[in-house]
Amino acid sequence: MHVDTPLEYLESRIYDEINIGDSSSLVRTLRPEDVKLFAVMSGDMNPALANAEFRHSGLFHDFIAHGMWTASLLSTTLGTQFPGPGTVLIKSAIQFDRSVAIGDTVTVTVVVRQKFAHNHHILLDCTCLNQEKLLVLSGSVEVLAPTKKIRTKRTAMPEITLSDKYARLQTLVARAEGLEPIDMAVVHPCDRESLRGALLAAEAKLIDPILVGPEQKIRTVASENNLDLKQHRIVNVRHSHEAAAMAMTLIRNNDAEALMKGSLHTDELMAEVVSHATGLRTERRISHVFMMDVPTYPRTVMITDAAINIQPTLPEKADIIQNAIDLAHIIGNPEPKVAILSAVETVNPKIQSTLDAAALCKMADRNQIKGGLLDGPLAFDNAVSIVAAKTKGINSAVAGRADILVVPDLESGNMIAKQLEYLANALGAGIVLGARVPIVLTSRADTAETRIASCVLAALVAHANRTKKSTA
Repeated sequence: MHVDTPLEYLESRIYDEINIGDSSSLVRTLRPEDVKLFAVMSGDMNPALANAEFRHSGLFHDFIAHGMWTASLLSTTLGTQFPGPGTVLIKSAIQFDRSVAIGDTVTVTVVVRQKFAHNHHILLDCTCLNQEKLLVLSGSVEVLAPTKKIRTKRTAMPEITLSDKYARLQTLVARAEGLEPIDMAVVHPCDRESLRGALLAAEAKLIDPILVGPEQKIRTVASENNLDLKQHRIVNVRHSHEAAAMAMTLIRNNDAEALMKGSLHTDELMAEVVSHATGLRTERRISHVFMMDVPTYPRTVMITDAAINIQPTLPEKADIIQNAIDLAHIIGNPEPKVAILSAVETVNPKIQSTLDAAALCKMADRNQIKGGLLDGPLAFDNAVSIVAAKTKGINSAVAGRADILVVPDLESGNMIAKQLEYLANALGAGIVLGARVPIVLTSRADTAETRIASCVLAALVAHANRTKKSTA
């Protein structure tokens, strides 16, 4: 007989109410945060729990469950369902038949095999099956069943998120460890955060800043905020527009190999960057990438393009994707998984983004886009959630594991990035690619920490550009 426990209450079955053959089941789906939380609580960070991609994909990427996570579901079943509250586990004999991967749904079933009246012990057979009805755990447990009825209101368990933004920032900065600082023109750093971000990046030995702007204003901001300008070079100009133009001159004269936006408007800087006469265009479409470290997602994710191209065409999207793939290679991901987003995961002639996604995937098949694994259209949920992808029956190496999210337009991408930053405590970095040099393009509201993270990307790209030039 199957025993159901009401959702709002936990109620025990006492020894005398239990018969041989009685059973109960519990269903759980393994989430990435389950693996992370179990590892933190137990101290077990065993890399053997990762699949072959672990070496280049980061902590908890496609991990399998700790064996004892699956075994703990037995304890949950016994203590909350059958026999229920008051049950004491005496001993167990279990074996692990198959691993449980993120997104797998496990059904735990316990069946009464034998009762012992002299001590109120019960022997139960246990099985755990995955969603394909394959055995993942089997064995038996012996419990002391309750002799008095216990009925208690179920306590709602709190949601737990593990996040340490400062530690994540240090991990990101470590990517550029050992590289010499790059000369970076910081355009109009005339507020606290833009100036502080540049100086902190200099302290982290990521950049040698060239501060381009009205000198008196820069020095006033530094004085008011107790910021030490040290011996950093200041190029004095009259206003923000002149600062943007001067920064282009510094790049063209090889006095700087990267740019950082300060407290001027994005349009003001980018108008100089894309100028046909004096700008920094290449044969590649210029595009922006947000790199986001989200506490609730098991890998760093890139979002593109959310700042430059408003309504990109199909050829422009191809360049946007290639820029992001090239960046992924630079930061150590040899074959990034690229999810091309839309509102739905099926091709619909009425939704242009689904048609573009299908065409872009075929372009990758024809080697018109190189170095990544593309799939689309994918809705946001099944692009980032293995559970959602499996629920919808999507069989894809990209779905649920995306490293790069390609958005249909600037509006949707900007909203995704800002939501992750302000609602999910994501650590973000922003960089413009496709120009002659990397450009740190952050919002005027961004913190100094975001600017440091962005400088890491710029430093890595600048050094990759040096290597490319030396081997050309």
